[in-house]
Amino acid sequence: MSDTDTALPAQSPPVDRAETAKADAAARLSWWRGDGGEGAKRNLGLLATLVVLVVIGVLTRPDLYGDPNWVWGNTLTILKLASVVGVVTVGMTFVIIGGGIDLSVGAIVALAGVWSTTLATQSYGAGGMIFSALTVGLAVGVVNGLLVSYGRLVPFIATLAMLVAARGLAAEISDKQTQVSTSSFINGIATTKVLGIPLLVYILVAVVAAGWVLLNRTTFGRRTVAVGGNPEAARLAGINVRRHTVLLYALSGLCCGIAAVMLTAQATSAQAAMANLYELDAIAAAIIGGTLLSGGRGTIVGSLLGVIIFSTITNLFAINNLSAEAQNMVKGGIIVAAVLVQQVQFRSLTQFLARNRATTT
Repeated sequence: MSDTDTALPAQSPPVDRAETAKADAAARLSWWRGDGGEGAKRNLGLLATLVVLVVIGVLTRPDLYGDPNWVWGNTLTILKLASVVGVVTVGMTFVIIGGGIDLSVGAIVALAGVWSTTLATQSYGAGGMIFSALTVGLAVGVVNGLLVSYGRLVPFIATLAMLVAARGLAAEISDKQTQVSTSSFINGIATTKVLGIPLLVYILVAVVAAGWVLLNRTTFGRRTVAVGGNPEAARLAGINVRRHTVLLYALSGLCCGIAAVMLTAQATSAQAAMANLYELDAIAAAIIGGTLLSGGRGTIVGSLLGVIIFSTITNLFAINNLSAEAQNMVKGGIIVAAVLVQQVQFRSLTQFLARNRATTT
């Protein structure tokens, strides 16, 4: 028997646990510094902004924030204030991630609310009113999607035209009058509480949760990011870009229908002027939450935090008896700052990828 036959099999070198720990730590750090940790860092920044706003409230109105009951009630007020716009923002986030924009969401809410509170619709009860609002919102969203995808209109122009048309139709249907909701079930949505928390907040949480799952755990969400990031590459990958665009605007319209029911419940009425400038609030909240206006990136959680930040600012101005004009100026400054930060981050990422490609070549 030769020496070769009796040789022991080769063994792997002993594992150095210290080196393994260092490698794991480096991997986690690289995730945090890279694109993977981008959303987490942004959300932490938004939470820090909320803390700063609360501190400002404590410093400016210590008499109010010294009462725990008032603090809890004020928190619920902020969440109720954010609920309707938050639902609209979920749909807007999908549209912007998909590379579009929807300037008609406020008008869709008004049209859906007015249509659902006509005497004819109310004769079918609360079920008929809810079905009408959801159907109108979905139908108008589909029309927007068809104009953008198959009509090849620029989203800005198509939805701007829909904004004017929907407001006009709402005014025509209501004869420029406020239509009172007589449904106790609909009106009770705004006043009902479950475990001390308003039902409107539960609806917001449900819509946000559904939107998060749809964006992060389904093929629809992955296709949305692909279409917004590079439509031509998405088409070559087998995605029907036009059909998907219609679905995105339909989803936005459906969210507007839900918001119309919620807003009608809060006001116990509907009119053509309701939900004024909701489109700007929704776009601003999505941008603050990290959604790129150019499409291809965004988070539902970030958009929700953006909505809550704006609602907190509104509440902060209200308890300090400050004017709405000053509030709008602050909101405008925040929007500009958020867009500038996005541009700097996107430019840095583009330069990094270009250097990486050059190095690889």
